[in-house]
Amino acid sequence: MVNINAHQLGLLIDKTVGLIGGEYTVPLNGIRLDVDATHLYAVASDRYTLAVARYRLLHDDQGGQPFARLIPGEYLPSLREWISSQAGSTYISVSAADHYVEFGGTHTELRIGVEPDLAYPDWRGLLRTITEHTVDGEPFPALSASFMSRWAATGDNLRVRVTADKQAVLVFGEDFIGAQMPVRFAGVGPMKDETFDAVRRQWDKTLAAGADGLDMATDMTAEDDWPRHEVTKDVYETGEELLQQVLRSNVDVHNTPGRTTSPEFLAHITAAVHGWMAYRFLDALHTADPRFARAVVAEVADQLDSGEIGEFAWDAAKEAGHDPQKWHDEYEAHLKKREAEKAAAGAPAA
Repeated sequence: MVNINAHQLGLLIDKTVGLIGGEYTVPLNGIRLDVDATHLYAVASDRYTLAVARYRLLHDDQGGQPFARLIPGEYLPSLREWISSQAGSTYISVSAADHYVEFGGTHTELRIGVEPDLAYPDWRGLLRTITEHTVDGEPFPALSASFMSRWAATGDNLRVRVTADKQAVLVFGEDFIGAQMPVRFAGVGPMKDETFDAVRRQWDKTLAAGADGLDMATDMTAEDDWPRHEVTKDVYETGEELLQQVLRSNVDVHNTPGRTTSPEFLAHITAAVHGWMAYRFLDALHTADPRFARAVVAEVADQLDSGEIGEFAWDAAKEAGHDPQKWHDEYEAHLKKREAEKAAAGAPAA
């Protein structure tokens, strides 16, 4: 068990909650509370970003039993609301059992169910590798987080160029260029260290426990229960894949034996037609509202990664006023009729 100021616990959650993974990536859909001998960490990642906020434990807590548990995303609003109900200066106890994490306040307690054996990336090793790739002596400007959030409105994948220390950082996007000035006080930490090497040393003991040579591009997706094929969330890449699907299916149509009669022929025709329809719809949507098109592509990518599109389609059909059960029954009857016709055609003559 560890103790933390209620205000500080709320701050840990606020700093990391915006970076948690989606509901279809269960191992990352939440904030991981990780305790070692000196700190309580809040860790969040969506596989593309990784954030860690920490709180130095009270002297009496240091040397306690380490633990790490993922607080599921669905419970984070309730936890944050409960923390807000405590006086900011109140100390909250945090303890972990096999299947729950318990938060103890002055008058109330909150218990949240967790999966104790849920795999999580080696965040210490990942960040350790990244910090070791950076060479001291390069520009190390401090950027205001509130200003950085303003670039989200561009909707682009932005390239960043650090020009010189205490000088503007350049930002490039699709038909877009911008710059952001660093803040006046560039220091980090209680001693206001200004060099990268000095700031990195603040985390040396924490990150030393991580493995060597990890890479976010590969080691964030190594778990077997994570998506094996990552669907792109980029509009242009999605359009490219759709057009490739149309052209590949068109080739398969002409190369299929028993054209016009085989199920493979009909499958390739369907894939080509639906691929072309999807591309035209996406192109029209992107022309009319690029921002909305990006949001739709990202949402669809998450749904495809989840592997539950059959359930989504069933629910969408019902919401649109259709009868998916009737469709299912009619298609089952069609398959049975086709099988009966095949059997009759293959039976020997009387």
